[in-house]
Amino acid sequence: MSILKNIKSDLPASIVVFFVALPLCLGIALASGAPLFSGLIAGIVGGIMVGALSGSQIGVSGPAAGLAAIVLTSIGALGGFENFLVAVVLGGAIQILFGILKAGIIGYYFPSSVIKGMLTGIGIIIILKQIPHFFGYDSASEGDFAFFQTDGENTFSGIINAFKSISLGSTLIAVIGLGILILWDKVLTKKARVFQLVQGPLVAVVIGIVFYIFAGGSSLEISNIHLVNVPIPDGISSFLGQFSFPNFGAITSTDVWITAFTIALVASLETLLCVEATDKLDPEKRVTPTNRELLAQGAGNMVSGLIGGLPITQVIVRSSANIQSGGKSKMSAIIHGFFLLTSVILIPRLLNMIPLSVLAAILFIVGYKLAKPSTFKAMWTAGWKQFVPFIVTVLGIVFTDLLVGIGLGLAVGIVVILFKSYQNSHFLHIEDKSNGKHKVKMTLAEEVTFFNKGAILKELDRLPEDTYLTLDVRKTRYLDNDIIEILEDFSEKAKNRNIDIQLISERGIAENPDSYIDFFKLRPKTA
Repeated sequence: MSILKNIKSDLPASIVVFFVALPLCLGIALASGAPLFSGLIAGIVGGIMVGALSGSQIGVSGPAAGLAAIVLTSIGALGGFENFLVAVVLGGAIQILFGILKAGIIGYYFPSSVIKGMLTGIGIIIILKQIPHFFGYDSASEGDFAFFQTDGENTFSGIINAFKSISLGSTLIAVIGLGILILWDKVLTKKARVFQLVQGPLVAVVIGIVFYIFAGGSSLEISNIHLVNVPIPDGISSFLGQFSFPNFGAITSTDVWITAFTIALVASLETLLCVEATDKLDPEKRVTPTNRELLAQGAGNMVSGLIGGLPITQVIVRSSANIQSGGKSKMSAIIHGFFLLTSVILIPRLLNMIPLSVLAAILFIVGYKLAKPSTFKAMWTAGWKQFVPFIVTVLGIVFTDLLVGIGLGLAVGIVVILFKSYQNSHFLHIEDKSNGKHKVKMTLAEEVTFFNKGAILKELDRLPEDTYLTLDVRKTRYLDNDIIEILEDFSEKAKNRNIDIQLISERGIAENPDSYIDFFKLRPKTA
């Protein structure tokens, strides 16, 4: 079958994504003030259902850290988790509407420098946020990626406190796990095929479980607070009892609809940004259909909300782990969803033996590959117009959160675009003075808008008296009415300064035209 043709690559990758996703699903639920099981539901639905419906071959969906603050606030404001689930279902329906209305095109309007800054910023924040878990200081929730944490600390105070409260056992197995991962990636995978099929993260996790078992009762014992914490049901009825269902009696509440629209808007934006980023990371450079992605995410959110799950988005941490582990098709995301489902049913006690510090070591590698020093060098070499939006995005993500950081980078990117537009509105060629007049030729760009008013006004005002100005608009396909008005005004000034104007367009040549509007016959001119 064609869907299984990449199974040799997708299966190992799905295992890595599973180990990355498991603590994040639980941590995001905890940070959201929701039942832990709701995070797992979102991870399962995001993997199996969204993975199947999505057009993305390497993207992985699940609960998103960027929505944690919204969820935490909304549960209290709406009067309970069941009322909040109504907003999740409605938010999914609104996302489907976005997809039908072709709103996915928005994702294509984010500058490359901002997308690269987003990837790098997330890589840095992953490393910074995992340092406390690496050393066995686990007061902050997994998945809490904001600078100001829900426990009252911030990213850097959490790191400082971690060095004051190092757990020897957690740190030792984290170092061992990190060594295994580096050895596997740099040496062993090049030695034999078996090391490509059996992924280093799986080996690190297995050794972590063995270490936990044998270190019990010794000075290296790892306490339960430093382990994965999956809910353990007593039986099938207890397992089914973990599902929650929306209270549709709250559907008439205005606050529920406002929350639904907020979820739809933020989840869609995060998804589109992640799609753009994962497509850039994809070695095969495939392009994800963004409108289909919104439809898939909307359907996933409706199902997640109906059975008690958190809102879902495509998530860059899981997606990048999938790409870095060799995932080739959507089967990797789907299989990781089935791993989540079967493991929480069959082996929750075994999962609860996994040290968080080992998972931190895995995320260290993911973070480093997103934020390589070579990326900073490449962006610096590309020039300040690329580097400034890039570095603003990186710093914004590290010191605020994902959406604020991207917003800051996008704002700077827009300013750079306006500046470039100001610079590129025209080309000016000045010849030596002859026959008593300066000869100046101004060639306008292909598109000239009100953004270019300042630059053109500046050049016209600088023209000396006794000038012969040739204004060439033959290449101009769009001329804003604001620019035409500038030329109209300048023609009056030109008479007083003995400036003759020759206007050249596709319609012919005019000497000192009385009316530019009549000459162009434009309001505005179009191709």
